Amino acid sequence: MAGTWHSWALTHEGAVRTNNEDRFVDRPEMGLWMVADGAGGHQHGELASGLLAQALARTDGLAGSDLVAEIRASVSRTHRELRARAEAEGDAVTIASTIAVFLASGPHYACLWAGDSRIYRLRGGVLTRLTRDHSLVQVLVDEGAITEAEAERHPHANVITRAVGADGPEPQLDKVTGRAEPADRFLLCSDGLNKALEERLIGRLAATDDPARRLIEAALEYGSRDNVTAIVVEYGAEDDERTRWRRS
Repeated sequence: MAGTWHSWALTHEGAVRTNNEDRFVDRPEMGLWMVADGAGGHQHGELASGLLAQALARTDGLAGSDLVAEIRASVSRTHRELRARAEAEGDAVTIASTIAVFLASGPHYACLWAGDSRIYRLRGGVLTRLTRDHSLVQVLVDEGAITEAEAERHPHANVITRAVGADGPEPQLDKVTGRAEPADRFLLCSDGLNKALEERLIGRLAATDDPARRLIEAALEYGSRDNVTAIVVEYGAEDDERTRWRRS
């Protein structure tokens, strides 16, 4: 079934931060959305996430498997550039970023990611996480050492095991694919959102008329101490009344 995609996107520096190291790409006409959460401090984080956003902007005109391949290549080039910049500045400098990418072509979608920025699917009122965090606490959860609930409050919850620009092997982007149903919504977010809000509340707010704004406002109300970014992407059939109204 043919269909259209619509999106809402917003970012905020958070309740206590003075700068925003998150960057996003919101390109519904291309079927391309991205959230990147920079790390490193001293403007290094926003440099890393900004370079990723610029790299994805240069993929304009591609689609399908060509777009996936070019995104992987762009992320690899950006990783090498960030490593070179970090090495030029000296030891112990980090210039890195997580990345979560959502691609859509007709009803088909793909998620690519490295790090702990997440992608969720909201279908029939049920919120499902499509990505698996590359983080220390996720390793502990997988080993049965802690629960998912304990992971959110763990003192090392901010330690990621994979990021673009991080020291070590070049990061691989994990991938999941699927087929959207009319009225499905997908949420891309930095960890400033999911660490501030329970998933039950995230699901309720992602279903509202202005979901990105509602999610950001809730994260700030609950005292998110990190930058927070939300993109909500909705798939609608061509004859969906709501989709026609939004396009107009």
